[in-house]
Amino acid sequence: MQRTDHIRLMARYNSWMNERLYTAASSLSDEALSTERGAFFGSILGTLNHLLVADRIWLGRYTAHPANFQALQTLAELEMPTRLDQLMGADIRELAALRKQLDSCIEALAAEMGEEQLDQPLSYRNMKGAAAQKHFFALLMHLFNHQTHHRGQATTLLTQAGVDVGVTDLLALIPDEP
Repeated sequence: MQRTDHIRLMARYNSWMNERLYTAASSLSDEALSTERGAFFGSILGTLNHLLVADRIWLGRYTAHPANFQALQTLAELEMPTRLDQLMGADIRELAALRKQLDSCIEALAAEMGEEQLDQPLSYRNMKGAAAQKHFFALLMHLFNHQTHHRGQATTLLTQAGVDVGVTDLLALIPDEP
């Protein structure tokens, strides 16, 4: 499997899992979603919000890639967060709409990129302003790994709230070989 194929698989998995999470979360009241549960970002809503913040930040950084990916042009209208806990929406419905937009952007980016673009370094500044230059493919893998990490937390919080998310394994999307 080429790296671009793996990225496309991860982008599909990201969208699939986010849809499952938001469907499950939408079965709870706004109060239950906002209840402090002792997670890194407090509540179920806070955890889902943090994923949006981080994805928006990383996708914004990816706009500096020399390939000038067209898929990222849709981000221009979206506010760039300045804090990892900055609210991106008032409730699960607003977060869900933004989640769909970012997931579509991630899938379009995955479809647009080629193998040759993955080995280029990406220069960016972190949230404290420190300059960094890192391998673009590694940064893409970080995006997907970060999502999986916090989605696992959200899944745990939903389970504790009595909501079953169902199957969450990437294995469900990996096709059988002939």
